Amino acid sequence: MSDLDELREELDDFAVPEKAGGRSAREERILAGFEEIQRFHDEHRRAPRHGEDGDIFERLYAVRLDRMRELEECRALLKPLDSQGLLGDLGTIAKEPDDDELLAELRAMGANRDITELRHVRSAADKRAAEEIANRRKCEDFESFRPVFAQVQKDLKSGARVSRPFVRDAGFVKAEVKAGQFFILGGQLAYVAGIGEAFRAPNGDSDARLRVIYSNGTESDLLLRSLQRALYKDDAGRRITDPDPGPLFASEAGEDDPSSGVIYVLRSKSNAPAVAANRDILHKIGVTGKDVEKRIANARMETTYLMADVEIVATYILYNVDRAKLEKLIHRIFDSARADIGIRDRFGNPVRPREWFLVPRFVVDEAVERIRDGTITEFVYDPKAARLVKRSTTG
Repeated sequence: MSDLDELREELDDFAVPEKAGGRSAREERILAGFEEIQRFHDEHRRAPRHGEDGDIFERLYAVRLDRMRELEECRALLKPLDSQGLLGDLGTIAKEPDDDELLAELRAMGANRDITELRHVRSAADKRAAEEIANRRKCEDFESFRPVFAQVQKDLKSGARVSRPFVRDAGFVKAEVKAGQFFILGGQLAYVAGIGEAFRAPNGDSDARLRVIYSNGTESDLLLRSLQRALYKDDAGRRITDPDPGPLFASEAGEDDPSSGVIYVLRSKSNAPAVAANRDILHKIGVTGKDVEKRIANARMETTYLMADVEIVATYILYNVDRAKLEKLIHRIFDSARADIGIRDRFGNPVRPREWFLVPRFVVDEAVERIRDGTITEFVYDPKAARLVKRSTTG
């Protein structure tokens, strides 16, 4: 896609208000666009301006800001966030060149060469990615994440995990981003702690807001596509694999090891308030001898899945293990974080499913590792600290 097309799409976001139905995605795009203008203001100590002296991105921000000022929908959404007074008073807004005029100027700039070859100018997408990566803040609850970063470093040194290039083709690994994954970006370990509700980006792709924790104690809420772009462009960018499961969770069975099943971790897609408010840490954890995909095929019809579709967050293959005993062990470890969710079955009867836990994905990974090395009996989950702790420290 050319820079011109990309600019056209961004400007279209602030044209005629959309009908009801796509409002959530539209609001997300408007908020993201306003955040870029606010970052420009913080960096330059002024609002973006029109005029030939400014670069094309400043002029784009200026046109976008005009649209936000003119549309009541945008003003109502953004006014509570406008600490810099960017929206101003509607009566003071001067008429500036509209997006068609700006695009006409762009075409004139490209008369002597392809517009996609603008010299010394990054694409809007690249600029957004760079800004979002740079816009980090202190992670207030970093202590709950510190142990898992230490464990990942340990796993990398021991070979239990490896780093692989983050590339577009599947030559090494699929270029995807999921909650619970680790990456190396800008020389820092980055952990995707959560993924927000998906929305449709201007180019038609699906996108979502992430919570990313970095090993230096900072965090950011960049967009999923921005993280992908940053990883593509970072020559040292890597994805960290999940731990090598070892003998108990081997990737293939030995000659005398009958297949026993899998531990599965699921996330609900229910829109129930109690679920939506805790989606990033609410997981169903169980053990099955069946194919997990087949097991969840009718999830929306079963109370154990909260009468809603679910997504598979993680699976761990088992060999020669008593499934029932292992499931009881896992549920006992996380019993203090068992979620109390009440729903109604197809006949209107109240039901409270028992296999849902308010536990971060990285803690489940650690529990599996401790089951593998035989130390799990020494630990229990502390919901206040959001980590596994020695039984002797829990009283």
